[in-house]
Amino acid sequence: MLRVIACAKYAVDVSELRFDPSTGEPILAGAKMKLSDVDKRAIEEAIRLKEKHGGHVTVLTVGPESAKMGLREALAMGADEAYLLVDPLFEGVDTLVTSLVLKKAIEKLEGFDLIICGEATSDGYSSLVGPRLAGLLGIPQVAYVKRIVEVKDGSIVVERDLEDGYEVVEVKLPALLTVTREINEPRIPPLPAIMRASKKPMKMLSASELGIPSELLGQDGSAVQILEAKAPEIKRKGVIFEEMPADEAARKLVEALIREGVLGG
Repeated sequence: MLRVIACAKYAVDVSELRFDPSTGEPILAGAKMKLSDVDKRAIEEAIRLKEKHGGHVTVLTVGPESAKMGLREALAMGADEAYLLVDPLFEGVDTLVTSLVLKKAIEKLEGFDLIICGEATSDGYSSLVGPRLAGLLGIPQVAYVKRIVEVKDGSIVVERDLEDGYEVVEVKLPALLTVTREINEPRIPPLPAIMRASKKPMKMLSASELGIPSELLGQDGSAVQILEAKAPEIKRKGVIFEEMPADEAARKLVEALIREGVLGG
């Protein structure tokens, strides 16, 4: 039986994020939230391992109380229990603090064999939480896993994505994996599973319950400060080809695209 922990973030849905046209800053008030896409695949993979090998799946997230909605979805997918790590000192922190909070929560659990994280969250895309968490826990980690090949007695074999190929790695358990979008397609829970999810345990833990000193949290504990976030300014060239035969307009368009580097010469 495998004891698997899936770490997920309840993040802003960037596909529906709007920006203030006058400042270029994101409008976060009322923005739609959801489980980060790749983190959802981490949950799905944890559940598939449980279904194949038996075991127990715990989902952890650091976030606001509204993240309960995302955790209920994870429970409906097939996770056994969920922990929401919520505290004002956890808000607006960087990956260093997030990793520390997750580490302290994991230490309160009754052991684990495997931790699965998404390779990156859909809002920050730093790819740092998984490796940092593995470092804090002192366990091996494999990043960019696109397929779990097999689980052996005391180890796991995975296939990880590289820029120009792939690599098959065997690592001893306990270990941490960060998975890519290609690893699976998350299931859509049926109505009975959604109803059963409301009866599954969901616990909330604060900074004091995790025993983390306040000076290690918040902006004081964060190594990175975000000064501003703006949408890139996009301007059109405004080049128009008109009052000429179609073949000549097509030729001029191709020449213009080559000059801009869009097409090869």
